[in-house]
Amino acid sequence: MIRSPETHPENPSALIAAMRTVAAVLDKIPQSLISLAARIFPAAVFWRSGQTKVEGFHVTDNAIALFRDEYALPWIDPALAANIAAFSEHFFPLLLVIGLASRLSALALLGMTAVIEFFVYPDAWPTHGVWATCFLVVIARGPGIFSLDHLIARRFAAHGEKRLSR
Repeated sequence: MIRSPETHPENPSALIAAMRTVAAVLDKIPQSLISLAARIFPAAVFWRSGQTKVEGFHVTDNAIALFRDEYALPWIDPALAANIAAFSEHFFPLLLVIGLASRLSALALLGMTAVIEFFVYPDAWPTHGVWATCFLVVIARGPGIFSLDHLIARRFAAHGEKRLSR
């Protein structure tokens, strides 16, 4: 039996066609879904880290000691650094999850990630790279349709059209 060249598994064009088919299916993943994941998953990491630094509405003595002894950031008081970190690890993830000021929040957390990478845990670059990639998706492509930013933009666009039609 002779096989046709189109169906022979060693035929490069069949492999290319299969790869194109898979790529076409994957291209249908909505950017908004990717942006949602890029907002929620690293936000959860930062939120959980923030939770370890507070008791009620106060930064714990353990958190301050951590900034003084283990993190030892240059040029900043450990108590101030602990308070800034605790605030940032709660505020910006919350904004990311609801999709409000998403690009700004992702930029702030990208900055925190850079500080953590360069000054605290330089050997954790694979983890920090994953976080940075997620934040860059949001910064570059926006938060997607599952966000308050999107609703606000739509509302402003609708008001702008009404003004133009007057």
